[in-house]
Amino acid sequence: MNVVRVDVLGPLLVRVDDCEVDLGGPRSRALVARLALEAGRPVGPSTLIDDLWGLDVPADAVNALQSVVSRTRRKLPDGALESTPAGYVLHCEYVDAAEFERLCGTGRSAEALALWRGEALADVLAFPFAVAAAARLDELRLSESEASLGYRAGDPSDIGV
Repeated sequence: MNVVRVDVLGPLLVRVDDCEVDLGGPRSRALVARLALEAGRPVGPSTLIDDLWGLDVPADAVNALQSVVSRTRRKLPDGALESTPAGYVLHCEYVDAAEFERLCGTGRSAEALALWRGEALADVLAFPFAVAAAARLDELRLSESEASLGYRAGDPSDIGV
């Protein structure tokens, strides 16, 4: 079975068995990023249409979404992008944002912060969903950075005591 990894803590990077995948156009990239943020939970078609087109919804939005899904599905291993009655699901073994949050929750700040490669969702920020998601991740990154610095600043060994 193929191992799919998705990195969103910087420009989108998708790897299958350690080989980078070129997803093609910006909507395919945005679709994968949006679904990766859901950690294996389905996202309904109407939500995806809003998230990928915003106010500029095409006349036949459902067909437009199905076209994007179809093109994206061809770039990924079989079964990685699934249609369910509740919506679309991306099955991947690893998402750096989820790992970042997990590491933050276990107090492993240095490891968590090391996952960042630039601005979250950097190359899909033009899509409606990405700005809020990136802001949430950036806020968590800032909080984790401040907590990490605060801990070190309070360490007596840092001031030679």
